[in-house]
Amino acid sequence: MPKLLQLNVTANWGSTGKIAEGISVAAINRDWQAAIAYGRMANPSTAHMIKIGNKADVYAHYGLSRLMDAEGWGSRGATHSLLDKIDEYQPNIIHLHNIHDHWLNYPALFRWLANSNIQVIWTMHDCWPFTGGCFHFVGNGCEKWKDGGCHSCPQRRGRIDQTSRHFALRQKLYDVLAGRLTIVSVSKWLDEMVGQSMLGSNPHMAIYNGIDTNIFRPLPTADIDSRYGLTGKIVITGVSNIWPESKGLNYFIALRRVLPDNYAIVIIGLTPKQIAALPDGIIGIPRTQNVTELAAFYTRSDMVMSLSTGETFGLTIAEGMACGTPAIGFNTTSIGEIISRDTGILVPYGDVAALRDAAVAIGSCNRVFGTEVCRRRVTTLFNKDLQFNRYVDLYENILNQSN
Repeated sequence: MPKLLQLNVTANWGSTGKIAEGISVAAINRDWQAAIAYGRMANPSTAHMIKIGNKADVYAHYGLSRLMDAEGWGSRGATHSLLDKIDEYQPNIIHLHNIHDHWLNYPALFRWLANSNIQVIWTMHDCWPFTGGCFHFVGNGCEKWKDGGCHSCPQRRGRIDQTSRHFALRQKLYDVLAGRLTIVSVSKWLDEMVGQSMLGSNPHMAIYNGIDTNIFRPLPTADIDSRYGLTGKIVITGVSNIWPESKGLNYFIALRRVLPDNYAIVIIGLTPKQIAALPDGIIGIPRTQNVTELAAFYTRSDMVMSLSTGETFGLTIAEGMACGTPAIGFNTTSIGEIISRDTGILVPYGDVAALRDAAVAIGSCNRVFGTEVCRRRVTTLFNKDLQFNRYVDLYENILNQSN
């Protein structure tokens, strides 16, 4: 029985953690053993879970990142403990997801992988693996990552800029895995970026994120209006696990200023501090792990909106569409792969007037998008069973070719 080990900062928690969980389920259903090694935040899993490090490790690594721009250079002890456990587990495939976010020492991991014969899959959920440390570069229009190498990063993360050192080190570490590293991107747009990057010489392909359409489906919404004062309102909903500047909260606030009073904006995933700073007409809700409640919000909404400057897939708009709700997003990066002409509206990046016009067109029923049409697009293209089984197909093809 072949063995799969996935590495991700979370296990069955948050977007990437749930994707790793879905892949584990698909693998187990096809007679694989599955394990997930993670740094923090977990829900019960069908896979064997391997917890790495502790809170002290995370805080120390975070401090190192903020002071020295050393994300991925901390957690040495925790990483060496992980490597010992990998030796014990002896996987046939190691599948990397988010190895950043201050829980893992990536140089130690890649040096260990270089001395193994294990096949490695790496899913790109953002752009961190092939830059000098930024997760997204579109908002800054920066192309240093493909024009000779990152340096003097416009998205400075620490008091010292180590961008060029990160970039050079990654090139060196990745080169030693030539022939055993396959890159999977969560959209065709991101796969195109990978092809232009330091990882482009490796086999690479796109596999969309999978949506559980049994969970994300039209649901009763009777209590949402009364709980949140939405009765009679045309509702726009935005969702994210966290809301850094790149997720476009500022565009939602600017949009609120030009919308009619009968529109309400609901933002899910905010911190208490962010909620307290919201203007009237925007309802802030903390992050929730209750996916049934989230599906009910999507169902109640008149439109789901993603205003990120660098979306690599568009998971939340796909979830909303699975609940029958049309979407609005900027016509950049991967969003155009999710939203079609009959499921929503794409607008020019940063154009708040165009966002308002799109929202009013849907809210006034001048543009009508059918519930079944929106849902059918997700069940056809982004269904979890289809997408997660593509990963297992990939594992088995790679093992057959390497034997």
